[in-house]
Amino acid sequence: MDQLALLFVLLLGAVISVPMGDRFKVPAPVLMTLLGIVLALLPFVPNVEIAPDLILPLLLPPLLYAAVRRTSWRQFAANKRPIFLLAVALVFVTMACVAAVADAIVPGLPLAAAFALGALVAPPDPIAATAVAGQLGLPRRLVSILEGEGLFNDVTAIVLYHVAIAAAVSGTFSPWKAGLDLVLSAVVAVAVGLALGWGANKLMEVLGDATLQIGLTLLVPYASYVMAEELHGSGVLAVLTTALFLAEYGSDADDVMTRLAGHTFWNIVDTLVTGVAFGLVGLELHNAIRTASGRWGELLWWAAVVVAVVVLARLLWLLPATWLTKRLHARRDYDEDIPVSWRETVVMWWSGMRGVASVALVLAIPLETDAGAPFPSRDEIIFIAFGVIMATLLLQGLTLPWLVRLLGVKADEGKEKEFAKALAIRAAKAAKRRLSEIEDGEELSEELSEQMLRRAYEIGVRISPELAEDERREAYREGARRVKRVRRIQQEMLSAARHEVLAARSEPGADPEVVDRVLRHLDVRSLR
Repeated sequence: MDQLALLFVLLLGAVISVPMGDRFKVPAPVLMTLLGIVLALLPFVPNVEIAPDLILPLLLPPLLYAAVRRTSWRQFAANKRPIFLLAVALVFVTMACVAAVADAIVPGLPLAAAFALGALVAPPDPIAATAVAGQLGLPRRLVSILEGEGLFNDVTAIVLYHVAIAAAVSGTFSPWKAGLDLVLSAVVAVAVGLALGWGANKLMEVLGDATLQIGLTLLVPYASYVMAEELHGSGVLAVLTTALFLAEYGSDADDVMTRLAGHTFWNIVDTLVTGVAFGLVGLELHNAIRTASGRWGELLWWAAVVVAVVVLARLLWLLPATWLTKRLHARRDYDEDIPVSWRETVVMWWSGMRGVASVALVLAIPLETDAGAPFPSRDEIIFIAFGVIMATLLLQGLTLPWLVRLLGVKADEGKEKEFAKALAIRAAKAAKRRLSEIEDGEELSEELSEQMLRRAYEIGVRISPELAEDERREAYREGARRVKRVRRIQQEMLSAARHEVLAARSEPGADPEVVDRVLRHLDVRSLR
C-alpha cells in the first residue's frame, strides 16, 4: 500500500465512520483514531510521510474555519471570562504542572524540554471536543464554551511551545522576550485576519457566483494561516479572526443558494478533513512503538503519570474557575454561557481530549539543538505525548457518551423552543411590516392583501406551530398535512420528469449541456 492508497482509505473511513458512529453511539473521531491504530499495526501499511511542519497548515485552517461557521462573535464576546479561564489560564497551568512532574520523574530531561512537553499536551483538541459534544445533545451553553476553549487554546499553546522549543534548542530563555513574542504574535495575527476578512468580503461581492464564492472561502483560511506565519504571527488566531469577520459581515440574507451550497460544502470538508486528521493520529502509533523498543515499562509509567497530571489539573482548575465565573456572572453578565450544575462541570472536565494539534507539535520537535547535539530526551517526549493523546482521546472519547447519559446532562429543549418561537414572531412581524410598506407604494386588491397577510402569518407558524391559536392549530395542522400530500405528489411528478430528461442524455444527438441545464431547472423546482 502506498501513501496515496492510504489517503483514500482514510477518506473512505471518514465517510463510513459517521453513520457507524450514529448507529453505535461512538463519536466519529474516536472511530477514525481506532481505524488509524489498526492500520498502524498492519505490516503492509507504510509509515505516514508528511513533513511535520505541513500537518498544522494543511489540517487546521479548514477545520477551524468550519468550526467558526457554527458560532458567532457575540458568543465569544459574551463568554470571554470562561473562555479566558479555559483557553489561556488553563493552558498555562497544565503546562506548568506537566513540566514540573516530567522534570522530576524523567532522568536527564532539561526544564525547557519539559515545558515543551507541557505545552504540546496542554490544549484539548478543538475538533475532538466539538465533534463529540455536537453528537451528544449537550446544552448549547456547554458546546459554546467547549468551542471557544478549543478554538483559542491552540493559539496560546502553540506560542508557548515555540518559546519552550527555542529555549531548549538555544539553551537560553528570556521571559521579557517570550512575553513580547506572545503579544506581537497576537497583534500580527489579528491584523492579518481582519485585512484578509475585509478583502475576501469585498471580493465575494465582485465574484457574485455561488460556486466562486464558496471556492474563495476554501482558499481564505489557508491564505490567512500562511500569511500570518510568514509575518511571525499566530496562524491559528489569524484564521479565527478571518472566519469571525466573514461570519459577521460576509453573509447576505437574500443569497439563499450560496448559503445552502456553502453549508453543504463545508459539512463535507469538515467530515473528510476531520476523519483524515484523526486517522493520522492513530497511524502515528508507529513512532511510539519504535520509541518504546525495550523500554516499555519505564515509558508507560512516565506516560501514565503525565496523563494523570493532565486530567487532574483540568478538574482541579475547573472547580474554582467555574465557581468564580458563576460569582462574576451573577453580579454583572446575564448573557454569559456557564455550567449551571456540578454535572455540567464534570462533563466539561471529561471533554478535555487531546488530538491533532498535539500530534503536529510533537512531530515538529527538532532533531538537534543549535550546538549540533541531539534534542534532549526527544524519544521520551514523543512517547509520553502519544500516551497522553491516545489515553485522553480513546478513554474519554469512548466513555463521554456513557457519562453524559449517567449524569443526565442534555439540551434544554424547552428553552430552544421558546427561542425559536421568539424568532418566529420576529420573522412574521418583519414580513407584515414589509407588506404594509408595499401596500403604501402599490395598489393591492383586498383579496390579494388578505392573502399576503395570511402568508405573513404562516411564515411564523411554519417556524413555530405554537404560535397558532388553539382553535386554529388543528386547522393549520390539517392544512399542513394537505400541503405535505400535495408536495409529495408534486415531487413524484418532478421525479418522473427528471428521469425522462436524464434518459435523454444518452440518446443519439442529445446535447449533454442542454440536458444538464434542464435538469438543474427541475432540481431548483424540487427545492421550492
